[in-house]
Amino acid sequence: MEIESKLHAIDWIILSVTLLFIVGYGTYVTRKNANVTDYIKGGSDSKWWTIGLSVMATQASAITFLSTPGQAFHSGMGFVQFYFGLPIAMVIICVVFIPIYHKLKVYTAYEFLEGRFDLKTRSLAAILFLIQRGLAAGITIFAPAIILSAVLGWDLLTLNIIIGFLVIIYTVSGGTKAVNVTQKQQMIIIFIGMLIAFFMIMSQLPENITFSNALEIAGASNKMEVLDFSFDLSNRYTVWTGILGGTFLMLSYFGTDQSQVQRYLSGKSVRESQLGLIFNGLLKVPMQFFILLIGVMVFVFYQFNPSPLNFNPGANEEVLKSKYVDEYQQLEQEHIQIENSKKALFIDGFQLDEKQQIQDLNERDLALKVKSKIIIDKIDEENTLDKIESNDKDYVFIHFILNNLPRGLIGLLLAVILSAAMSSTASELNALASTTAMDLYKRNVKGEKSDAHFVTASKWFTLLWGLVAISIACVANLFENLIELVNIIGSIFYGNVLGIFLLAFFFKKVNGNAVFKAALITQVLICSIFYFGIYSLESQGLDPIISYLWLNFIGCILVSFFSLLFVFKAINKQSKITLMITFLSIFKISYDILNEVSLNITHVVSLIILFLFLGFFNIDKTILHEKENN
Repeated sequence: MEIESKLHAIDWIILSVTLLFIVGYGTYVTRKNANVTDYIKGGSDSKWWTIGLSVMATQASAITFLSTPGQAFHSGMGFVQFYFGLPIAMVIICVVFIPIYHKLKVYTAYEFLEGRFDLKTRSLAAILFLIQRGLAAGITIFAPAIILSAVLGWDLLTLNIIIGFLVIIYTVSGGTKAVNVTQKQQMIIIFIGMLIAFFMIMSQLPENITFSNALEIAGASNKMEVLDFSFDLSNRYTVWTGILGGTFLMLSYFGTDQSQVQRYLSGKSVRESQLGLIFNGLLKVPMQFFILLIGVMVFVFYQFNPSPLNFNPGANEEVLKSKYVDEYQQLEQEHIQIENSKKALFIDGFQLDEKQQIQDLNERDLALKVKSKIIIDKIDEENTLDKIESNDKDYVFIHFILNNLPRGLIGLLLAVILSAAMSSTASELNALASTTAMDLYKRNVKGEKSDAHFVTASKWFTLLWGLVAISIACVANLFENLIELVNIIGSIFYGNVLGIFLLAFFFKKVNGNAVFKAALITQVLICSIFYFGIYSLESQGLDPIISYLWLNFIGCILVSFFSLLFVFKAINKQSKITLMITFLSIFKISYDILNEVSLNITHVVSLIILFLFLGFFNIDKTILHEKENN
């Protein structure tokens, strides 16, 4: 049966009605936005549950529901540690960021930086945001296009354009309020769809396999190892990476990224915005845990049912047309034999004395998958026309949906993934347009302009960024995992921007010139660290010196260090001593890394302590006094 024929009439009806309702509803209810406050800040009348769901929907893109189950299928539940810093970050943002933003009545996060520093620092922070979020917007369009290309057999170019313009229609029309009101419906669809998917997976397991049995089976294959307390910072997902590196990433994302800041700037009051973020902080980690659990249950399902050697249908089609077909089919036969052996072991549940045997079979199967990817990569090198991706993590969940769910539910799950894509892309386009209009255009346009002028400008910028995102999607290729790619892009820029904001909030002696020069130097260094210390090593099959999550922390530390260095004469004696110790620490860490000593927990903790001391010695006492009075 062809893939596209698995969509029945009821699937098309559910999918079409859902998407058309979202576009139509968002356009209709916000059709009368006439001023900048309504268009960019949504009228500043959003309730806390609207803010909370909107914040969650902005982060929960199609990539979340496409890649996260595949991540768990291959690597287990450890990815949830990535979100351990989220609740900590939410509390800090509620206490520090939100009151300042609301007090100043800013339209964008970067508007605050001009008042504290100068126009060039505001513009630099805005441009850094536009670069990384513009790239991410393209990826959030590209992700669901991959799905539909597999489902419908359409080319990616056509699908990227269709999905992009669906989002552009209501985002241009209604601005922030259109994004907020549609995201509530989108999150309801997402929650319902994922719950149904979970129960459908469980219902298709053998009758004698209960949920607890399924967890034992997953545990036997090391899929249930949630917590990793190791101090190996080259490991992407550990408790310490999540709490420390994750906190800096989440602070940067939710505190300084306009796509998120714009969600809670629309709050009716400081309290509504704070409650919305706390709601997100409490619900986000359990939601990610549940999505990962779905991926693990898909893994369990395939212990009793046949699975392909590689889940990417396009790669399999190319193999069948290549000279490597016999070699690949031999690998598939071995894969089937291993599957049958595991099924015989699991059919009566998991027995403790079978664990080693199961792990041996898993290692053999993993070796087969590696060999299959080598074959696919060879075909890709020989094929100069189209990219053929050997990585199949992002195809695992959609393969299960298409091949194992009944009619109607396939349409619903596709609607879930596309709703997530539209919600996150809409937020990004909305934020990109607002930042361009208010931080770049408004600050440089000559003469007085009316509200209507800036609303019109924002709509044109929304359209422009939509076209840019579609263009990026059209030239994008699959990374190892799409959800990791988005976080990597953010980590390269976020730490630097977070450091700029922390300097603005707490470091009175630091001026605009110092911050501007420090930010430029920091961004060059972070890009260099990523390229030489992570990307180039991983492309050679070597371990990176650090996880990409630590780039947020390093960027924040470096921009703070260089800024204080540039105003060395103005800071107090304690700060000068601490700064010199920090310089020696950075020199020692750099020396260790160049001599092949990986970044370790001692390095990180020492920098955190020094950073806190610098903050304590330089904190703007007037801010503390204002907080006490409030």
